[in-house]
Amino acid sequence: MEMQQLRYFLAVARTGSFVKAAEETGVAQPSLSQQIKKLEGELAVPLFDRLGRAVKLTRYGETLLPAAQEILRKTTETEKLLIGMQRADQGKLTVGVIPTVLPYALARPMAKFLELYQGVEIEVRESTTEKLMEGLRAGQLDIAIVALPIKQPEIVCSELFREPLLVVVSEGHHLAGGKALEVPQLIGERMLLLREGHCLRDEVLTVCSRAKIQFQQIFESDHLASIFALVANGFGVSIVPALAGPDARGCRLVPLEPKSVRRIGYAQVKGHHALPVQKKFIEFLRKWNWEQMN
Repeated sequence: MEMQQLRYFLAVARTGSFVKAAEETGVAQPSLSQQIKKLEGELAVPLFDRLGRAVKLTRYGETLLPAAQEILRKTTETEKLLIGMQRADQGKLTVGVIPTVLPYALARPMAKFLELYQGVEIEVRESTTEKLMEGLRAGQLDIAIVALPIKQPEIVCSELFREPLLVVVSEGHHLAGGKALEVPQLIGERMLLLREGHCLRDEVLTVCSRAKIQFQQIFESDHLASIFALVANGFGVSIVPALAGPDARGCRLVPLEPKSVRRIGYAQVKGHHALPVQKKFIEFLRKWNWEQMN
């Protein structure tokens, strides 16, 4: 049973005539009649009663009619969907983002992308890097925005931008007046960190490890907002990404010397066939002026 045979069957059922059906479908009447006979032979039942020039559905034909209509409806919908997926200005993307990037760096460009391409739907999933990598490998995510590097053989990454890491202290802190701070100056300070699993935590620990200092860790959180609130009230200090600065109310942000940065980029599964809309989104992110956000 072929799709074209079902189309001819529906045309004859609708018009009640082989001649009219042939005209409607743009095929020679003998060819249409032959295809109907072939369909009846494959199903081993008569679909039409031939009544002179008119035709009428048999009970078998009446049973096939709604099924044939549903098959063609779904086929048409699927064809439209597949054609639509080939367009870069429409479709659905599932994007994973780490929490220290989504509100500070990705929200604005993502909103602008959706404004430009209103036929696109983006589902955003915020989580830690480890869970985002699991989502990529499982096919649950199309792309993930994370801190680099990602050292996993099945994942490929590309850098989008770099942002400085800054020391954040309360406005009344004795280190608040400096133009820059060296990490050893934080010796003895109470350090506030994100919980284990957040890549920013690992970056802060790496900065401190390179400077060969130890500190008193007294608080862990999943949210930078909590850290900023505690820092503002003199509870401790922290090291944070520059883009989070606007949320550091009541705090003073001081550059690190020597300068420390973190690299932000996108990750995809190696060999994954990216849809045009995904390629368009990546192209948009690569062209975005990230410097204006620092």
